Amino acid sequence: MKRFLIYTAKIFFVIVLIAIALDGLYTYVFLQSKNRGKIETVFNSKPQKYDVVILGSSRANNHFVAQMFEDKGLKTFNYGMSGGHLFEASLLLKLMIEKKYEIKNLILEADLNLSNDKESEGVSALFLPYIHNSEIIKDHFMSQENFNELYYIPFYRYVKYETKIGSREVYKIMKEERTSTLNNLGYYPLVKHKNGNMKNNIVNLNPLPHNRYYEEIKNICKKNKINFIALMTPMCENVVGMNYFDKVKKKYPEIHNYENVVIENKYFSSCGHMNDTGARLFTARVLKDFFNK
Repeated sequence: MKRFLIYTAKIFFVIVLIAIALDGLYTYVFLQSKNRGKIETVFNSKPQKYDVVILGSSRANNHFVAQMFEDKGLKTFNYGMSGGHLFEASLLLKLMIEKKYEIKNLILEADLNLSNDKESEGVSALFLPYIHNSEIIKDHFMSQENFNELYYIPFYRYVKYETKIGSREVYKIMKEERTSTLNNLGYYPLVKHKNGNMKNNIVNLNPLPHNRYYEEIKNICKKNKINFIALMTPMCENVVGMNYFDKVKKKYPEIHNYENVVIENKYFSSCGHMNDTGARLFTARVLKDFFNK
């Protein structure tokens, strides 16, 4: 029995050593990544200066045409992340401040994402390679239920989120393969799809009375003298429950309601996402209202 226990302990010790070695190797590779996604680009970047930074979910990523801001002489990048929540938007802004970004104006898409203050696992996983290299990331994740496993068990995060930060992604970073994420200054244009879902029901959706991460973003802007512009972006004309946006306005009166600036279905790829034509109409209106001077 004693020999068995010693043998088991040796195997466990070897497994732990391998996990530590792989964890270090994967992390080192991610620390070299600069051209695949928005998160690692910010984390591994030098100080930047922007007139306009755009944050939010896919409804930011697909709705704000960054080049139209640039055409007005405003240095801009769209850091909207498809599938992301305000949890990730807040953390990305924190990293920008840590990296000494100078930002004059921050546009935040704040509408449907105000209904929760949870992380988006698929997007938040992209921050995890750096959790041991950033106190900001560590602190941001500390309130999550699985923090101890992610932080203290070597290589656990890479196994759990294999599809996002696993061996395939490590290989592509090493091969220096680019993605389309950083094209078009971060804006991702959509086309009109014949099979796009042009119906949506948000009757049961309610904004939180106090969204923790929205408040974080607002306070970071105030502290760093960044002009904060929060916007609700359009949805198609078939949506049921559009009074959701009135609920948002009641609880967050500083958020500008632009949900009805573009409504015709022909300007949408799906009910919650405008196509490129619709996005350009919407962006033109935002530029006129906030940056005309």
